Amino acid sequence: MEKILYVTDLDGTLLNKNNRINPKSIEIINDLVEKGMLFTYATARSLVSASVVTAGLSTKIPVIAYNGAFILQPATGEILSQERFRKEEMNCVADVLNEYNISPLVYSYIQGIEKVSWIPERENEGIRRYLDMRKGDRRLHPAANQEELYQGEIFYFTCVGEKSELQPVYDIFSKNVRYRCTIQQELYRPEYFCEIMPVGATKAHAIEKLKKIWSCDKVISFGDAINDIPMFEISDESYAVENAVEELKAVASGIIESNENDGVANWLKEHYKDDIHK
Repeated sequence: MEKILYVTDLDGTLLNKNNRINPKSIEIINDLVEKGMLFTYATARSLVSASVVTAGLSTKIPVIAYNGAFILQPATGEILSQERFRKEEMNCVADVLNEYNISPLVYSYIQGIEKVSWIPERENEGIRRYLDMRKGDRRLHPAANQEELYQGEIFYFTCVGEKSELQPVYDIFSKNVRYRCTIQQELYRPEYFCEIMPVGATKAHAIEKLKKIWSCDKVISFGDAINDIPMFEISDESYAVENAVEELKAVASGIIESNENDGVANWLKEHYKDDIHK
């Protein structure tokens, strides 16, 4: 029998418009995991943020966070795999952001503890909304100055703002082979997010690592956005939810029901039975 790794994106794919998983989807997926389905999610979110929006979902499975920078055990936070910036790579990002007068959210480990640093005096509306949604998050670390902002072992930068101000940064780092950079509009919001990561931090790369860890024969993935295309490209089968962008639908193996209508869970319920009896 083939061992299949099932991987889904979260926002816009498994999560509904209220940033939660429908109870029906949780019930279906947890039942299939108990029966042996090798299932996980791959998200740009941190484990902390993902754990909130996936409340009720099985925590027996390693998950992919920060767009592939980390593979972690959700129940314990144990890091199974990670990608981080070298010192010179971090300095290059800081120099470019300073040149374009952009103050980012900086994700790092400071003395072994995960932190999200920012300079409060330079908050914009998008960053304030990000922080308001994470009140009480122990990772939040207001920085007094640039030196404090860029301390620790950095693995991720997020810049929030209008597309016109973020586009030059994206143009620089998307063409640099030492980095991976994405820019896209926040789901259901006007602001844009430009994210800068180590080159090895991709959902696709992390999925291939997890496929090897679990000794799987094939990968089946689910998504909704342009940044899911690399994940689809390394999958044996890939399915775009009905609400997905047209660019993703064009490269998908098929189209399934929307995130609001339990598309991923319904597809798994219908097809995983077939896998069990092969």
